Amino acid sequence: QVQLVESGGGLVQPGGSLRLSCVASGSIFRINTMGWYRQAPGKQRDLVASITSGGSTNYADSVKGRFTISRDNAKNTVYLQMNSLKPEDTAVYYCNLRWNPTANVWGQGTQVTVSS
Repeated sequence: QVQLVESGGGLVQPGGSLRLSCVASGSIFRINTMGWYRQAPGKQRDLVASITSGGSTNYADSVKGRFTISRDNAKNTVYLQMNSLKPEDTAVYYCNLRWNPTANVWGQGTQVTVSS
């Protein structure tokens, strides 16, 4: 069974930076996509960024140029470097691992709050 554990969330002032990490454990299919989603109160969960096992990335328009997703396949870990944070980035951030269109697993979520 695959499990994801996120870390790195917290409270940061506008313009600040945070780095999220997500470690996957268990029987992990070698070819997969890892991603970060976020959900603000009263809103749906939306994709922030994703990265394939081959290194191809995809970003939401709202974070392009500010966030960077990366991964270490040897450590089964995905990172999200978040710079120039804005109050509208406040949300619970969830890690996701997908290995086929119908098979994926979620982490428990980590809170990111951007406020002065």
